[in-house]
Amino acid sequence: MLRRLLLVLTLLAAPALAQDRADVERQFQAWLDETIWPAASAEGVSRETFDAAFAGVTLDWSLPGLVVPGAPPSEEPQVQRQTEFGSPGNYFRRGSVEGTAAIGRQMAQRHADALARAEARYGVPGHIVLAIWGRESGFGRVDIPHNAFRVLGTLGFMSPRGDYLSRELVAALQIAEAGHVPADAMKSSWAGALGQPQFMPFNFLAFAADGDGDGRADIWDSEADTIASIANFLAEKGWVAGRDWGFEVTVPPSVSCTLEGPDQGRTIAEWAEMGIARISGRPFPDHELAGEGFLLMPAGRHGPAFIVTPNFYVLKAYNVSDLYALFIGNVGDRIAWNMGDFAAPWGPVGGLYRSDVAAMQRALEAMGHDVGGADGLPGFKTRRSIGRWQEETGAAATCFPEEGMKAVLRE
Repeated sequence: MLRRLLLVLTLLAAPALAQDRADVERQFQAWLDETIWPAASAEGVSRETFDAAFAGVTLDWSLPGLVVPGAPPSEEPQVQRQTEFGSPGNYFRRGSVEGTAAIGRQMAQRHADALARAEARYGVPGHIVLAIWGRESGFGRVDIPHNAFRVLGTLGFMSPRGDYLSRELVAALQIAEAGHVPADAMKSSWAGALGQPQFMPFNFLAFAADGDGDGRADIWDSEADTIASIANFLAEKGWVAGRDWGFEVTVPPSVSCTLEGPDQGRTIAEWAEMGIARISGRPFPDHELAGEGFLLMPAGRHGPAFIVTPNFYVLKAYNVSDLYALFIGNVGDRIAWNMGDFAAPWGPVGGLYRSDVAAMQRALEAMGHDVGGADGLPGFKTRRSIGRWQEETGAAATCFPEEGMKAVLRE
């Protein structure tokens, strides 16, 4: 009986839902004409390009996180359990890392000339470019199926980040106006990232490069342009030619994990004098010793440790996750030198909800610690704040949120 009643209520609600969506679709078309068209026109976009971009475009209701204009925000708790909130080791699944590196070695041979040109021009090693290309789009093999104007239009109109994504939508129109790719061929991810390097439109305008000399920057169909564009992005973000991204190391108990972070740099020679050594047993390269290095312990004392260079933080300009940058560094090393997994194992940490970490962060903030914001993300400020709190209580610092801390670190 209850199931029949629910079915009747659903059928009665369906016409109203369809009507509501039709109303929102009309609002969307009005928003395109009244808001996006004036902004695009001011940037030199022609009406012809604008109309071609939005011909037949409707809202994509399948995209996540949409908010109907005028509707109150959801009050449901946003409990998340993404990889970065579990064990960091989950990010380095053997199949993903080894598979990307294996194909990357093939691509290194196939595109040797384009990679050499890019390295000579931008100073970025080919194996780093390949690692990013592989991570972002599987070297162009991953399907990028979405109409960029439908995605960015929907997100600009119905996303909490609407202002930012509306500007990206106008930038996409500028790309079409410049003739880099026809409007109906501009494909993106569900988040609006374009082509094989997965550039957002503003990044395309700033960093897309012509790698094959045809006068266009085509990151959809040209491997040479994709390679040049990734290299140009990293160079413009500050890649230091001749330096590595980092080294896996051993950190003796005498060196506190609270020394982690890009704001606590020392020369690599100074780190070595403190007893930090490469896990391989080889000395740090002579040309790196005078350069600045930073301690990175993404799982605290429960996993591999690294001394990273400023280039590591350039990789983070592509994606802000420490684990992403480590993935790129590791895959690049595998492509260039056939290196394997990190030597130190990832410990049995993780399993915490983002809300658990946020509660710990608020408790640490109340004690005066700078955790970088109570966002539920165990970044370096949160990790070292946990370590400092542990040391203040007389415990050995482990610098990572753990299940047993929930009962102690409470708001």
